[in-house]
Amino acid sequence: MTTPDPNATRPTARAFVDRLRRRDRALGYWVVLDSPVSTERIARLGYDYVCVDAQHGLVEYAGILRGLTAIDAGGGSVGLVRVGANDPYHIGQALDAGAAGVIVPLVDSVDDAVAAVASATYPPHGVRSYGPMRSALRVGPLPAEANASVACLAMIETAAGLANVERICTVPGLTGVYVGPSDLCLAVGGAYPGDPEVTDVFEAALARIRRAAADAGVAAGIHTAGGHDAANRLAEGFTFATVSSDLVHLERAAADHLRAAGIGGPV
Repeated sequence: MTTPDPNATRPTARAFVDRLRRRDRALGYWVVLDSPVSTERIARLGYDYVCVDAQHGLVEYAGILRGLTAIDAGGGSVGLVRVGANDPYHIGQALDAGAAGVIVPLVDSVDDAVAAVASATYPPHGVRSYGPMRSALRVGPLPAEANASVACLAMIETAAGLANVERICTVPGLTGVYVGPSDLCLAVGGAYPGDPEVTDVFEAALARIRRAAADAGVAAGIHTAGGHDAANRLAEGFTFATVSSDLVHLERAAADHLRAAGIGGPV
């Protein structure tokens, strides 16, 4: 494991969000476990960001807070949150807890994207309620500083989202879009996530999303199963990619050791 340089500059939310706005490449890691110690260790490795999954992850609000605190303690990454829903409550809570940005699920339309941006933005340009309980330590606390320092990323993972992706990408204030590949595979006709029967149409959908983001000048990200997949997607033109996830990799590593010891397991 790489030990971080204690003299290195701690990454800031503003610097990370500016990278996304420039469409610079970034690599992140996905956590679904409410496990601050392991999250802190992951955040020391050199990933640009670590995302806490509050939609499908095993994490409630206290877990979001612990996860973001652990990421900051790690010192090498900024923290993002995939929120549970596209509404001011979930988005505001994640940002108040110190997230440098939110990944918003199930964005189907321009109106959905506008609502997400508004929820992540203080008045007069948005509807975010002021109460930066922890985020004032990392992001802000002045509203204008916070507005400039947080990312709002819309998930494209449904048939409607794909149909509207070009217009979604042009919504003012949107930092970028993020592909949920499992749901998108289902949306384009797959019988299950990763169904090879829809590979061609799925890859065409990804190309469409990349083009839409590039044309609008916003970042395009994607969820991946591992580092090789992430490298391939970045090479294709995605601007950021996430490696997933702590729970999956924990199980995989344990199974590999079981096999290495000469004891076959059910996995």
